[in-house]
Amino acid sequence: MDKILGLREILALDPSSSFARYGLAMELASRGDTAAALAEFDALLASDPNYTAGYFMAAQTLAGAGKKQEAIERLRAGIRCAAHSGNNHAAKEMQEMLEELGP
Repeated sequence: MDKILGLREILALDPSSSFARYGLAMELASRGDTAAALAEFDALLASDPNYTAGYFMAAQTLAGAGKKQEAIERLRAGIRCAAHSGNNHAAKEMQEMLEELGP
């Protein structure tokens, strides 16, 4: 079964499944469907603003699409989220990417 189809079926049954929404966004990004991936990351973070990995992967997708400023904004939000939840590892990874992107 196609991963995207399977994840969409899960979301049809449970639209609040953050895990399925994140998986769908990741799969879309891996297939190069950047716009759809970013839409899924946006939906994920709107419904579950504490899903820290969503910020980091959305920022990577944005950076890969040449949207540096948007990636920086997403990283800053992700760092705040990670700090709030005590996820120091995620905060460090996002801080490193932020520094790589520059001002």
